[in-house]
Amino acid sequence: MKYVKKAAEQLNVIDVKEEPPPPDEEPPPPPPDQPVEPPPVVAPPPIVQTPSPAPPIQTAPKAPPIVIQTPVAAPPPPPPPAPTVSKAAGAKGNPANWVSADDYPPSALRQEAQGTTAISWDINEQGRVENCRVTSSSGNAALDDAACKAITRRGRYTPAVDQNGNPIRSSSSRRIVWRLPE
Repeated sequence: MKYVKKAAEQLNVIDVKEEPPPPDEEPPPPPPDQPVEPPPVVAPPPIVQTPSPAPPIQTAPKAPPIVIQTPVAAPPPPPPPAPTVSKAAGAKGNPANWVSADDYPPSALRQEAQGTTAISWDINEQGRVENCRVTSSSGNAALDDAACKAITRRGRYTPAVDQNGNPIRSSSSRRIVWRLPE
């Protein structure tokens, strides 16, 4: 510490005066207003629409369709010819008696219905009536139904036979006239 004291004794202090800063210069006055002409209008060049080229179409070669040939089945053999009737079916009894006034339906009687029903039917190999159907209506469903029921119930035949003497199917038909009983 001894050296610090000695050095402190020998210190000379000088006051340095700073010069004041120069006064701010005044900015120059703005230039007088001069009319400014706008720049000349320059029109942009016109836009020319050029058609864009169509995009290239990429095509792949199309493979030919695959055709699977299925074997064509041979047509079925023609059905055997219908047996030749050597002897037609014969009615057992009188077919005129197979439908009687007793078969007149009560509902048709109440309605006083009359008419003619045409029917046809099949005769099987045993001579029985099957598949009776109305081919021309009397105009009354009850009379038509009664005609088929009576023929199916009472009709009996000796069956038709072929050239070998075998019984075969056949068919028959008739018209039944319905008149109100007196």
